[in-house]
Amino acid sequence: MRRVSILGATFDQVREHARRHVGRGSGEAAAVYRHAFATGALAPEACNLGPAAAHRWHDAFDIALPDVAHTDVAHTDVAAAGDVAKAALRFADGRSVECVRIPLGRGRESLCLSSQVGCARACAFCETARMGLVRQLTADEIVAQLVVARTQLAWRPSTVVFMGMGEPLDNVDAVADAIDVFVDRRGPALRHDAITVCTVGHVPGLDTLRARAPRRLNVALSLNAADDTLRAEIMPVAHRWPLAEVQAALQRFRRRSNQVLGIHYCLLPGINDTRADARAVAAFCEPLGRAWVHLIPYNPGTEPLTRAPREHEVTRFIAWLRENGLAVRRRITKGDDVMAACGQLRTAR
Repeated sequence: MRRVSILGATFDQVREHARRHVGRGSGEAAAVYRHAFATGALAPEACNLGPAAAHRWHDAFDIALPDVAHTDVAHTDVAAAGDVAKAALRFADGRSVECVRIPLGRGRESLCLSSQVGCARACAFCETARMGLVRQLTADEIVAQLVVARTQLAWRPSTVVFMGMGEPLDNVDAVADAIDVFVDRRGPALRHDAITVCTVGHVPGLDTLRARAPRRLNVALSLNAADDTLRAEIMPVAHRWPLAEVQAALQRFRRRSNQVLGIHYCLLPGINDTRADARAVAAFCEPLGRAWVHLIPYNPGTEPLTRAPREHEVTRFIAWLRENGLAVRRRITKGDDVMAACGQLRTAR
């Protein structure tokens, strides 16, 4: 019998497998399931089960958490908001991913998750792209990042964002399965709108996610240029799915009138920072309804594409976006001293 990973299954799936292979009821399954997510361990013995029943649970289910290879804490963040921290997690096959604790202020924090070891999308400004795609993560490996953060690192994320290593929609089935687990009220119990999936503009992946994910799931596009020619230079995915197709997919994805789409724009001095670039962003966003532009100052990595933008360049581009009617949030750079900032996640092959 194939053992089922509890971390990659919803409660309903665990209950049905337990009914067939353990011969136990819903109440017992709920206790084991809750305990697994609270502690990161499969321990039916801790749920007042006898040795025979516990043995059957271990025969039918398992939990495999990655090792915490190392953690790094940034030293340049605003103390009142908390520290950015990065953890490298190593799986049983020796492959590693990085996840990042992001302080949001007022005691709140988010967890930036990885969906792949490496990435195949080759965005010119991204460290992960230099790894290439090593392998996909399974649903339980995605969920395990949150479980390790809560149970071993004492992080307290109330939201998760798929903005770590990998293109989530290149691994859409595992990501959708993980989201089902995240929102299970007997497991991690995240709110549906506490989850954000960021994509480079994977058109069929957006359609698949729309069909599978909760209605209140948040989605964000890594745009970075609103001209197909320029975008293709820094994001090769634009050769496959031009902006018009991406725009149409985002319009299809909208399932509620008050949904706010995230538009991420990495500001690259001398590449995508002109007034005309700002006007092009506004033209792209105009048919999308409610949208927030998240302006991200470029964080140079080991092989810089350009320099980091200066303060006046950032504020000037924000002003140009706003004069074109866009709502804009500036992403404050955090964690760049430990390579935990946007576009800086990378592990050794």
